[in-house]
Amino acid sequence: MTPRTPEPTSARELRALLARPGIIRSLGAHDVLTALVLERAGLELLFAGGFGVSASAHGLPDLGFLGLAEITEAVRRMAARTSIPIVADADTGYGDLHNVQRTVEELEAAGAAGLILEDQESPKRCGHFEGKSVVSAKEMELKWKAAVRARRNPDFVFVARTDARESHGVDEAIDRANRYCDAGADCAFVEAPRSLEELEQIARRVKAPKLANMLTFGKTPVVSASQLEAMGYKIVVAPIETLLVTAKAVQRLAEAFLRDGHVLGKAQEMLTFAEIKALLGVDEFLAVRDEARPEARDT
Repeated sequence: MTPRTPEPTSARELRALLARPGIIRSLGAHDVLTALVLERAGLELLFAGGFGVSASAHGLPDLGFLGLAEITEAVRRMAARTSIPIVADADTGYGDLHNVQRTVEELEAAGAAGLILEDQESPKRCGHFEGKSVVSAKEMELKWKAAVRARRNPDFVFVARTDARESHGVDEAIDRANRYCDAGADCAFVEAPRSLEELEQIARRVKAPKLANMLTFGKTPVVSASQLEAMGYKIVVAPIETLLVTAKAVQRLAEAFLRDGHVLGKAQEMLTFAEIKALLGVDEFLAVRDEARPEARDT
């Protein structure tokens, strides 16, 4: 099939998922192939995270190296080849209020169904790194009001992330999440709670639909989607696990090749050549020539 043109229906589909009973499961996609695999596996929502895209595109960590143009291009490529909603990581909005507005416009035009905007000071860093600092809650409220003014499609979903837990404590983080949603965000995301008790507190005290970030090896205890749903969370995301699994698989493949001189011992861990061709739509693209032949048009 040819690349699809992103349509505003993806945001409408995300709104429908949010309104439907049950928790939404999402995995991070660091490139288009990963996004295709996740969609084929049955995921209903993709997360285009800054950590994964920065690592995949540049081999660089999540320390503010990724800019608006790069995350927008990553989303555009994913949206052109998939049909499920994508939530984009917009970091801090890449600057002042006018930059936030441009970020909303660009990601919405690229085909994202929604975005995550966080309250870290620039330069930002991964939410599970040490040494984070945050802007004032009043400044972040202004950013959210600017974002709302820039939104063209009313279905486009805003997720408010706060990183205040580390420097200000869980009570301040909860207060900020509620304030940001009052300023226009649709969902709340308190990053890096440190215990099951904190996860439960957030679920009880944050009014809006809530996103839980279940980073393997991160600061937050990992609990199941069903447990989070019982607490009151609406979205659960494993943000970079596809990246971690891919890196480990490639590492083991290289080790086997260097050891054995071939990789036949890893064949059971691979898609077959036929499967990857089907995933990429090889037959559909090649059929274009057959369909264009005069004898095909005459039948």
